[in-house]
Amino acid sequence: MTTKADFAEHEWERVLTAPPMAGMMVITAEHGGMMRETFAMAKAYGEARAQHGNSELLDAIVSTKPERDHGKFRSYDELRSHGTEVLREAVATLETKATAEEVDEFRRFVLALAQRVAERHKEDGVDVSPREQAAIGDIAAALGAPEPAPNAR
Repeated sequence: MTTKADFAEHEWERVLTAPPMAGMMVITAEHGGMMRETFAMAKAYGEARAQHGNSELLDAIVSTKPERDHGKFRSYDELRSHGTEVLREAVATLETKATAEEVDEFRRFVLALAQRVAERHKEDGVDVSPREQAAIGDIAAALGAPEPAPNAR
């Protein structure tokens, strides 16, 4: 099993940054609902912590408070570009240190978090807006994972 000790400090930071960055990509894809969507991200971490023991690596990732920096970017496109790079780097780091199963668990966690955030606040009467679905598609592509079906958990 892979643990935090298997990573250099900068590598571990890269991995920890990816899930909240995915959440921020979805939160900022549409206007409105930021507080509810931020709480949804925290809840996704809490639920993952409740499943403690399934993966030591994922347990270590979700035991850390998700840090988000939404004031650093001047536009959504800038955030999206940076976010997809962060996600790609995190997966690349994990692929050199973790098992294939652990990497897949990470991908599933990040996509589930993004989906949960998108579904937390309805935009224009739909659970997941087209812009949020596009953000989830960008996240899935950056993770090297298939895009989840709309409104799927």
